[in-house]
Amino acid sequence: MNKVVIIGPAHPLRGGLASFNERLARQFQQQGWQASIFTFSLQYPGFLFPGTTQYSSEPAPADIDIHVCINSINPISWLAVGNRLKKLAPDIIVVRYWLPFMGPALGTILRLAKSNAHTKVVCIADNILPHEKRPGDQQFTQYFIKPVDGFITMSDKVMNDLRTFTQKPAVQVVHPLYDNFGAIVDKQLAKLHLGIDPDTNIILFFGFIRQYKGLDLLLEAMHLLQQQRVADPSIQIPILLVAGEFYEDRKTYDELVAKYQLSNLLILKTEFIADSEVKYYLSAADFVIQPYRNATQSGVTPLAYHFEKPMLVTNVGGLPQMVPHKQAGIVTEPTPIAIAEGILQLYQLGEGHFLPYLIEEKKKYSWDNLVAAIRQVT
Repeated sequence: MNKVVIIGPAHPLRGGLASFNERLARQFQQQGWQASIFTFSLQYPGFLFPGTTQYSSEPAPADIDIHVCINSINPISWLAVGNRLKKLAPDIIVVRYWLPFMGPALGTILRLAKSNAHTKVVCIADNILPHEKRPGDQQFTQYFIKPVDGFITMSDKVMNDLRTFTQKPAVQVVHPLYDNFGAIVDKQLAKLHLGIDPDTNIILFFGFIRQYKGLDLLLEAMHLLQQQRVADPSIQIPILLVAGEFYEDRKTYDELVAKYQLSNLLILKTEFIADSEVKYYLSAADFVIQPYRNATQSGVTPLAYHFEKPMLVTNVGGLPQMVPHKQAGIVTEPTPIAIAEGILQLYQLGEGHFLPYLIEEKKKYSWDNLVAAIRQVT
């Protein structure tokens, strides 16, 4: 039996990377591979983690072999894990790379693991260079890249960044569907579950709140819609449901809400959303809004596809490629006025306009395609 090890976040860690890695392990298992995940006993030191906790409150998956063993800041751990993987001799190691801080730990582990002259290493690169730059990014990334045999990217931006470092084999695929959060829930029932009036129109901002994701631009857009309604009372303004934890000081956002008196247009669920609750937030929304200032790709997009929700995305990074304009959603410039106009356009076209396109487009977002790409670059 072929053997694959995935290195990256997994339970008891929480978040999109952990969900992705667990879903990928299951896909390998479905294809007859022996799959396991080597994850972090310490992922981030406190100064690098702005949220409340790195750990999930949900039970560990019973169907996945997860080893909690990598300490990102302890070189003794790197040596131990690298030698363990060398002896285990998997056919493929799939390693996630999203932050140069992880370069020294992962680069050292991979060098040792590959010294068995059998194991091939494939990196799924979420970012090559991060959204927020820090000293050492270039050097840490270069150190990480050297032992990798091939790469998977999920956007042109990451592929272009990768090519400034290496010409090793690389394949670009679309981010697979997050289909592991359950089935679509009836919209009215989802709203009731969340304590929202079933007659309320909802737009959803979902995920960690960070400066590059542009929630402040969306709040400015809500203010512009508020002003338009003063001039034209027939304009119906949806309620903005913000579902996700602050990964930076929330003061800027609170000041905007107070300045524009937006509290009556907002529902704030600014804590980490457990996996078991995700389906209710996506199912309750009319549209998913991604007002990003910059982006590589977004895990929110395949999540919206799974729940068949039209999107507003800004014209940055790989987002326009993932959301064909006026088919799967609306593409706007990353400015408050463009976002406000895009929200109105979504409602003018209506959910029914987008649904056939969403159902067809989501067929591209296959986990089988990802596994095939991983095997291709080895």
